[in-house]
Amino acid sequence: MVDRLLVFIARHARFIPETLVRCLFLLAADISWLLGIGGVRQLERNLDRVLSVRHDGDRVSRRVLRGVSLRAMRSYFVYFSEAMTVGARTKDELMARVRAEGPGLADLVSYTHEHGGSAPLALGHQGNWDYAGFWAYYTLSPVTTVAERLANQEVLDAFIRIRERLGMRILLTGQPGLTDRLRRELSRPHVLVPLLADRDLSRHGEFVRAFGSTIRVARGPATLALDTRLPLYVANLYRERLDRPRRRAAKTSHGYVCVITGPIPIDDFVALPREEAIHAISQAWVDAWSVAIVEHPEDWHMLQPIFLEDLDPDRLHYTPTPSHDDK
Repeated sequence: MVDRLLVFIARHARFIPETLVRCLFLLAADISWLLGIGGVRQLERNLDRVLSVRHDGDRVSRRVLRGVSLRAMRSYFVYFSEAMTVGARTKDELMARVRAEGPGLADLVSYTHEHGGSAPLALGHQGNWDYAGFWAYYTLSPVTTVAERLANQEVLDAFIRIRERLGMRILLTGQPGLTDRLRRELSRPHVLVPLLADRDLSRHGEFVRAFGSTIRVARGPATLALDTRLPLYVANLYRERLDRPRRRAAKTSHGYVCVITGPIPIDDFVALPREEAIHAISQAWVDAWSVAIVEHPEDWHMLQPIFLEDLDPDRLHYTPTPSHDDK
């Protein structure tokens, strides 16, 4: 039922007011949060660790945690409402909804525009990553990325069409030779490969330190950066209230900030054995990425287990031994 509704909205976005869709999704977010369904409990376990870091190691109250989890669920469902209705948005509206900043932005713009450089980029399930891909396509360079293969083919096709409409080239998880195809993409000039990497979809993720614990992330960004010797950048996204001129242009009250950090200097790691280098590069981008998660936890849509304590060891390729800090 939900899948059919998503597909219907995506196909008929031009005929459905965006505010109506957003209100319906916000209602669904509130109901899910109130009933504790749809990954809410796991979201709160994840946020509890992030908020503890934000408060210098002190656990936050249940009231504070619930307040942040409500905002996170609303942010997550707003993302879906925006994704399903993006076909009705103009280029000018979308460009008004995204702006970029951060210590790595000028370097990335120079690298892609002045030098025609290509680069991988690590980001997480935060804000609206589809809008970020659209912004990157028109501001930086053509984008090739990877989408999770979904069980429902209609929903998968809808998401692929959405992202292709935004200018992205989409590959799917599980495709044979996926990493090789991404390497070939990066071997061409002026290509950006952003990868959602804060959750690993296979049995072979990389365990790194984050939020005072250990999490499992995807190896893709580190592997591609190491194999291609290209600089690795990091992106974080969070929602912001727009000023009046941007509200008029965007035709909505909120937009997104894309914070670029990096580059991570890959040459610093090439002398290490391959597995050590992949781990060190993964740790480096997670170190940069996690700082912004602590600053804007309400826009981190992590409803699945990624912390070591929450993972099923029987489904893992290997499990690291927890350090004293993890206990």
